[in-house]
Amino acid sequence: MALHSTALSFSCVYLNSQVSWLPNRLLGPPSFHRRCSVKAKATLFSSTSAASFPRFRFKGSALGNNNGTVEKDDSSNLVVCFGEMLIDFVPTISGLSLAEAPAFKKAPGGAPANVAVGIARLGGASAFIGKVGEDEFGYLLADILTQNNVNNEGMRFDPGARTALAFVTLRKDGEREFMFYRNPSADMLLEVSELDLELIKKAKIFHYGSISLITEPCKSAHIAAMIAAKEAGVILSYDPNLRLPLWHSAESAREGILSIWNTADIIKISEEEIHFLTNGEDPYDDNVVRKLYHPNLRLLLVTEGQEGCRYYTKEFSGRVEGLKVECVDTTGAGDAFVAGVLSQVAGDTSLIQDENRLREALRFANACGALTVTERGAIPALPTRETVLDALLKTVS
Repeated sequence: MALHSTALSFSCVYLNSQVSWLPNRLLGPPSFHRRCSVKAKATLFSSTSAASFPRFRFKGSALGNNNGTVEKDDSSNLVVCFGEMLIDFVPTISGLSLAEAPAFKKAPGGAPANVAVGIARLGGASAFIGKVGEDEFGYLLADILTQNNVNNEGMRFDPGARTALAFVTLRKDGEREFMFYRNPSADMLLEVSELDLELIKKAKIFHYGSISLITEPCKSAHIAAMIAAKEAGVILSYDPNLRLPLWHSAESAREGILSIWNTADIIKISEEEIHFLTNGEDPYDDNVVRKLYHPNLRLLLVTEGQEGCRYYTKEFSGRVEGLKVECVDTTGAGDAFVAGVLSQVAGDTSLIQDENRLREALRFANACGALTVTERGAIPALPTRETVLDALLKTVS
């Protein structure tokens, strides 16, 4: 893909050459971008602990049949990912500060979008719901989704805000530091009235993070989307994806992340996030992790980088070793892991109750994450199913 190998430049590209593939409804005036007219009322979450979660109240109508309901296709394995999509600018040389980096490669990113593309690369069905700017980067990102067989019907374009950008510093060990440009960016401005609730209710799994909870109106849109999915019987998947610099304070981040904790069926967290959410407790202590296991949770996953992951259900828990690779850039590794898990759970939700099958699914997901760190950028590095299976075969041969 040219996007993966092209360094940052500022040459002009005419808009028409970028968006000739788009249907007219996405090229028209802003009213076309808001074709879903949805009236929704959601009780915002005021709880700041994982121990309590307020009752949902949701009223609304979605595009569907004559009585306003949407018929759910039980045979569908669709995973709908909600949240931000942006452009990551990654230094061409690791171990330098942003000021020292001689050049950057632009790569599509944003955790929920990464998961959507990751699932499609693995042969699954996925869709993305979010907002980008009505600019060349926004249309480029929409095009990236199309090229990767991700449904982008739920994508919206804002004429007054730019697509979010993130400059990513890669240390010599491949770990990252971020500088974000989003004051505000288009993803922060998604409104409840712009949600494609029909698409959400068709899903087998609805996946989201926490960045969309930071500011309004996106926070209300996130909550309304989650409520609609929950009431439709969709499995809820949550990856907090802590990005502390984006929040007003550490306390607001902790409260925001935990405010929707008790609704998720599947949660993926990192060691760093456990340490943060438990106010500094040991993330390697199973008793500490179990404090984050709420009564309705079906699966809690803890990623440990190259060491692999831990898993916790009501019945059993354990660890699955990771795949050892040479690390170039850790951007998108956690998202690739999530894509690996959800692509399999969407195909057969019963594997969560079968420890042997779950371990095999997590072994596959670990390989997805490992292969992603061998290249720069998130979406450009996400592996195909064939690549993952080949890598796993080599580990046993």
